Amino acid sequence: MYALTPDIALVQTVDFFTPVVDDAVDFGRIAAANALSDVYAMGGKPLTALNLVGFPISKLPGGILAAILQGGLEKITESGAVLIGGHSVDDPEPKYGLAVTGIVHPDRVWTNAGGQPGDALLLTKPIGSGVVTTGIKRDLVSPGEIAEVTAVMAALNRSAAETLSGFSVHACTDVTGFGLLGHLCELTCASGVTAEVYAAAVPVIPAARRLAGAQAFPGGSRANARYLERWVTYADTFSEADRLLLCDANTSGGLLAAVPAAEAEAAAMALKQAGCLAGAVIGRLTGPGEGRIRVL
Repeated sequence: MYALTPDIALVQTVDFFTPVVDDAVDFGRIAAANALSDVYAMGGKPLTALNLVGFPISKLPGGILAAILQGGLEKITESGAVLIGGHSVDDPEPKYGLAVTGIVHPDRVWTNAGGQPGDALLLTKPIGSGVVTTGIKRDLVSPGEIAEVTAVMAALNRSAAETLSGFSVHACTDVTGFGLLGHLCELTCASGVTAEVYAAAVPVIPAARRLAGAQAFPGGSRANARYLERWVTYADTFSEADRLLLCDANTSGGLLAAVPAAEAEAAAMALKQAGCLAGAVIGRLTGPGEGRIRVL
């Protein structure tokens, strides 16, 4: 973030990755939604975007690249931002994403460092996209399940951010590669609090529950779980699959926000009314403390 005036600060972010689905347009949509998400997670409004492209132009038809860019443009336009250029390189493996510039009022920035003991934790999308996209690579996922996880990943966090702006957001982050518990751990450590997570309240993509039992987790999910061993304690009834699902390395996940407990139910209802994929109270911040999390 860079302050320009007392009323305007720039939010700069960049993200890109390799395909997580086979459909080129959908890949573009997902990658763009993921890159735009960091602006929303800070309470900002995206203004401009630059395409970042790696593509094996001598090995794959140019039409595939055009389709990826079409999907990205759809999400940029939906966000209200404008595509103003980009850069491409010849690369053995396709890669796509965006560099995004947004704005936010300096006094209304959301960070992951403002959580307070007693705050409720709200989640705006179901988790589990990492295990489902891994299942896609292993031919374990039906066309209907692919469509469902694609819709989750391609959904912008715009409505969630705009809805939450009407409440007292003390801290916020988006749920991506470090998984739900990994990003919550960043929030609790930065805020100097501890947390409780109600596992039964966490929304999960239905296919992810099935695939969790088949252990179709990406390596990133397992790495997250190993790292979090010193920070997270689980109820004795939790299986390894249960734990890995809460650590699943998500792509373009929802917002995780800490709001005062008195506002939690109204905020959850408002998120659902705004058409968000979830508006779930999944836990609370306790503490003060050094960031540790209990999963109940």
